[in-house]
Amino acid sequence: MELLPLSPNGTTPVRALTIAGTDSGGGAGIQADSRTMALCGVHACVAVAAVTVQNTLGVSGFHEIPPQIVADQVRTVVGDIGIGAAKTGMLASTAIIEAVAGVCREVGIGRDGDIPLVVDPVAASMHGDALLHAEALDAMRHTLIPLATVVTPNLDEVRLLTGIDVVDDPSARRAAEALIALGARWAIVKGGHLRTSEQSTDLLFDGDVFHELPARRLATGNDHGGGDTLAASMCCALAHGYSVPDAVAFAKEWTFRSLEASYDLGKGHGPVSPLWRLHLGPV
Repeated sequence: MELLPLSPNGTTPVRALTIAGTDSGGGAGIQADSRTMALCGVHACVAVAAVTVQNTLGVSGFHEIPPQIVADQVRTVVGDIGIGAAKTGMLASTAIIEAVAGVCREVGIGRDGDIPLVVDPVAASMHGDALLHAEALDAMRHTLIPLATVVTPNLDEVRLLTGIDVVDDPSARRAAEALIALGARWAIVKGGHLRTSEQSTDLLFDGDVFHELPARRLATGNDHGGGDTLAASMCCALAHGYSVPDAVAFAKEWTFRSLEASYDLGKGHGPVSPLWRLHLGPV
């Protein structure tokens, strides 16, 4: 695959911001975002929205950061360092979602601003543990998704947000249309959780044209952090000025390679691993 360009040593690299929750097991969340951003050659800035208690077996609890502190992290980073793109992950509550949406509008992050925004509408962990209060779904639908340059739900999140159970291509297309109707500029319906299909086909839609991005399905249970890795690598490509279709294509290949390189960890699901990039050496 064609990698993102690296900045020469001693020069300031492209910057990106992740607004999300932590993962104490290191497989997903801000840890996965920062790992992918670093290996893409991008300087990762972070705004911590929640601290989770989790390992490879699941999430046993989380603590929300005060909404104003979350917003202040974003405001402070953008005002001093500047970023080329941003992404969201776990935001936990209505108050945090509203604070993030407000500061994004203030500093020009989002579909109508100068800074692209990838919204990964994290609602539950891969184990089914809730990472978003149920009442916050309306805030996600009507406050944050309308700011999205691109929104990247998995199939469980698609069902929660749109009420559509994706089981085949026609239902995937209806779901993409419903996400665009919520206000996103582009929507991806990811096919990784559609286990009945031999291919893992993601569907990208902008309200006019559908783009299919197929990939060979990999037989592995070590897929923790796959959604974070996809959204973070997409954010990196957007920060480099890629178009949304090109950024999505890059992220799809990056995540596929990270799935190929996934490894066992703990007693549960191991993480996808962008460490494959280190084996290629300088480019």
